[in-house]
Amino acid sequence: MTDTQKIRSFILDTFLFTDDPSALADDESFLDRGIIDSTGVLELVMFLEEEFGVFVDDADLTPESLDSVSSVGAFLARKRA
Repeated sequence: MTDTQKIRSFILDTFLFTDDPSALADDESFLDRGIIDSTGVLELVMFLEEEFGVFVDDADLTPESLDSVSSVGAFLARKRA
């Protein structure tokens, strides 16, 4: 399973309560769709830190980094580089 697939699966299971990958496009905004709130961001951060072994600091908590499957995947790639 790729990183993007893991991220998508986490979002679908945790916030949308489905396993249907068509329920969320890679570039759909979590905030605009009301999928993730502030508590959800913390859950996403915990998932990223535990699943991928990256550290997410306060400066990383931005929509540019954590607002879609694509942006989270790009964020993860930057953190690993």
